Amino acid sequence: MVPTFNEVENVGELAQRLGEALAGEAYEVIFVDDHSPDGTADAVRALGQADGRIRCVERVGRRGLSTAVIEGIQATSAEYVIVMDADLQHDEALAAPMLAALRDGADLVVGSRYIAGGGTGDWDASRLKQSRLATRLSRLLRAGDLTDPMSGFFALRAQVLRDRVADLTGTGYKILLDILATGGPKLGVVELPYTFRPRAHGESKLDSRVVLEFLELLIAKTLGRYVPTKFVMFSLVGGLGIVVHMAVLALLFGPLEVGFARAQVLATLVAMTANFFVNNVFTYFDRRLTGWRLLPGWLSFCAASSVGALANVGIAVYLFTSLSTVWYLSAIAGIIVGAAWNYAVTALYTWRA
Repeated sequence: MVPTFNEVENVGELAQRLGEALAGEAYEVIFVDDHSPDGTADAVRALGQADGRIRCVERVGRRGLSTAVIEGIQATSAEYVIVMDADLQHDEALAAPMLAALRDGADLVVGSRYIAGGGTGDWDASRLKQSRLATRLSRLLRAGDLTDPMSGFFALRAQVLRDRVADLTGTGYKILLDILATGGPKLGVVELPYTFRPRAHGESKLDSRVVLEFLELLIAKTLGRYVPTKFVMFSLVGGLGIVVHMAVLALLFGPLEVGFARAQVLATLVAMTANFFVNNVFTYFDRRLTGWRLLPGWLSFCAASSVGALANVGIAVYLFTSLSTVWYLSAIAGIIVGAAWNYAVTALYTWRA
């Protein structure tokens, strides 16, 4: 199972290498391509015309490695599935040992860079530290004692995914961690060493979006069962907005000697603006507004937030004055109602899916 995006230069060589690594096996290679503009899907279809074991599933209007893997596994009738990248950085020679481990009874076989015999290749110190930090964080999600739960190179019984598919988030690139963090019977896991190779062709997909998707996955698998993941992220940004508001208010009302009412209005506007831009790059990184769309997005966000502020005050005052609710519970209730309103309305109008 090979998810692809802009890998036209690699798919042919990978298909050849897998043919050599799996000689004597009955297998198919399913490339799940997210409508790559470089013609990856067409290249795979051309390979399939010459070799019926090679298939292409092209997705239009959908993006993401995890969902590509899920859809690919759901599209095969094979009992065992190996998941690997198309960029030739995963060692295809490990495919046969992975299959052997599954046939010996393992449910999941993980290619590890961090056990004896494995390695990270030419990674610099910064990338290695980031990877190890992500590995430690992943242990919050029932990743067990695996040395490399962030690996993108693994094999499993297809039924393992199918038993859990309804509860997978499908978020980001770390589908293995998503599987491990999803409930179900305890899995028999084996790790096999491999050395991560440098990319031969094309561009790396590792960027800030990958980090944000990982954070979203962490939230989804911890708090997401209780409240929507995006709402948690939105609320975190809201907390930052309170800090910004108070800092601006203190500056204007204090050293700059601006009248309180005017200072409050200006601080509110600055905090709304800060929240809009931080939400745009953090909470809604997958729907990020750019260019001319920023202005109407900011206006709709400020309008929604203004109504949310009125709802906040109205609920709090009503609870305190009419129902004699203690002041801090009244305030908290107002904040929750205002935040829920802001989240719902801006998700619907500012950052439409």
